[in-house]
Amino acid sequence: MSDMVLIWEWLGFAVRWLHVVTAIAWIGSSFYFIALDLGLIHRPHLPDGVKGEEWQVHGGGFYHIQKYMVAPASLPEHLTWFKWESYATWLSGFLMLVIVYYVGAELYLIDRTVMDLSAPVAIGISLASLAGGCLIYNALCRLLQGKSDTVLMVLLFFVLVAMSWGYTQVFSGRAALLHLGAFTATIMSANVFLIIIPNQKIVVADMKAGRTPDPVYGVIAKQRSTHNNYLTLPVVFLMLSPHYPLAFATEFNWLIAALVFLMGVTIRHYFNTKHARKAAPNWTWLATATIFLVIVWLSSFSPFGDDETEAKAPSAFVSVMQAHPDFEEIAGIVQGRCSMCHAREPFWDGIHVAPKGVYLETKEEIARQAWSIYVQSAVTHAMPPGNLSGITREERQLLKAWFER
Repeated sequence: MSDMVLIWEWLGFAVRWLHVVTAIAWIGSSFYFIALDLGLIHRPHLPDGVKGEEWQVHGGGFYHIQKYMVAPASLPEHLTWFKWESYATWLSGFLMLVIVYYVGAELYLIDRTVMDLSAPVAIGISLASLAGGCLIYNALCRLLQGKSDTVLMVLLFFVLVAMSWGYTQVFSGRAALLHLGAFTATIMSANVFLIIIPNQKIVVADMKAGRTPDPVYGVIAKQRSTHNNYLTLPVVFLMLSPHYPLAFATEFNWLIAALVFLMGVTIRHYFNTKHARKAAPNWTWLATATIFLVIVWLSSFSPFGDDETEAKAPSAFVSVMQAHPDFEEIAGIVQGRCSMCHAREPFWDGIHVAPKGVYLETKEEIARQAWSIYVQSAVTHAMPPGNLSGITREERQLLKAWFER
């Protein structure tokens, strides 16, 4: 049992690491090219078809970059395609979703006080929502193609607000915000896979065939790339949110998630305007700070039925863990070493909310969290942090034997 837990935990760690690394690569290249595009300067001497050029210095060398609005007169020998960062980010993120929320559906995906779902049904809803998001987004983009980009972004925002509320009506708070991030990231990666790269391939194929490429393909790809630019920062927030109960375990978690998208717009608007060498819109920082303070205020509202918000393990599992002959001693260890922080009103200095929204005050709650206790305090010594409560080696061994039984 312990070997399998070790392997499973390291698998999750490895995939999470991969996801972070690929996301850094994707975000970095995306932000770079948006900044480059906005900073291009048009000069009279440029070749036909060139929108502008940019001189940059980095790593001890100078770079001279030119952008063609559609394509150059002849195809260069080598083209660097920026796509695998996006694909690897989505694939590793989806694998994390499987490892944490699908395999651990009863603990992390389902909250029976929100909606009483079986694991297969909850997973089915999750998959359908991710696919449905792409269909809705693409339908809106096609409907408003060549029309107002602002109207399109406003409609997309309302879709995201609706999905934010909808997810909180189906899944646990932690899973709801994570799914909103996955919903948005799926749209972003689909933009690359279904629109941006295919459109670029059409242009390349036209050039190879001696045809003049249609500029509309570049216009559409640019629109989707811009959408990705404004959606990136909210997705990062939502992917981090499962680690912060103040974001997901509150009454207005759906509204907090929606407001994060507005912060993403104000922050990116500032930097995009600066990259375009226009007057800095300093008002965006006041707007961002105001939205953030509203989020802080909203996080102070406890969820309805506060005692029942935590995702529950199956009742049969809880019963088995409570039936262990040493359970009374186990419960005493956990209550003595852990519940000062993992309580509805923590009394450890500096702790104002139970870490990760996990409560360990009652015997049922302790039995319900057997897996987490086992991993965090028996297999590893992550908890208590710095062993501040002085848990002993013998107590850790007892916790380990309790779970492995």
